[in-house]
Amino acid sequence: MSINDSATPAPEGHSAPELPTNRLSYRLDMAILLFGRAISWLWLATLAVVLTNVVNRFILGRGSIAVEELSWHLFGATMILTLAYAVVSDDHVRVDVIREKFSLRTQAWIELLGIVLLALPILYLMVEQLYQYGYRSYLRGERSQAPSGLPYRFIIKTLIPIGLTLVAVALFSRVLRCSTLLFGFPRRLHKTTPRQ
Repeated sequence: MSINDSATPAPEGHSAPELPTNRLSYRLDMAILLFGRAISWLWLATLAVVLTNVVNRFILGRGSIAVEELSWHLFGATMILTLAYAVVSDDHVRVDVIREKFSLRTQAWIELLGIVLLALPILYLMVEQLYQYGYRSYLRGERSQAPSGLPYRFIIKTLIPIGLTLVAVALFSRVLRCSTLLFGFPRRLHKTTPRQ
């Protein structure tokens, strides 16, 4: 696979044109992909905790609020921290039935305007408020309302803005790729070296 290829190849028999890559977008995309692959291992931990909860509750007849909350927290953390991976690998939901009928330049314009005018401003507002949300939880020493629940509620609350910040980075990288196609800046990478 060349350095100009997207994170995931097009389906067999269908060679969809891809946005060009530039040096900065390539580095940002690779960092997001590596982080997403590392975090995806949390799904195994989530599965183990959920199975432990099921066995304890329905087979052994003794449930645990802490284990149940841990399964929710792990699920939420893994979901929010891998959203940026979905953006970079282009595995997120989009209306492809409409999009695929446009030229690559039209697609790039739609993405550029949508990201710059809608997605990034909304993410900025959300992240700004959510960091304060997590910090307030830390200052209050917030914990589960259940007596046997988990402490340190600020950890899961802080992971939400971190995950959304990663999504903003992934979208910024996408903007750079659109800009490379539409305006020739940043300059396109022509070098073809295999991905690691």
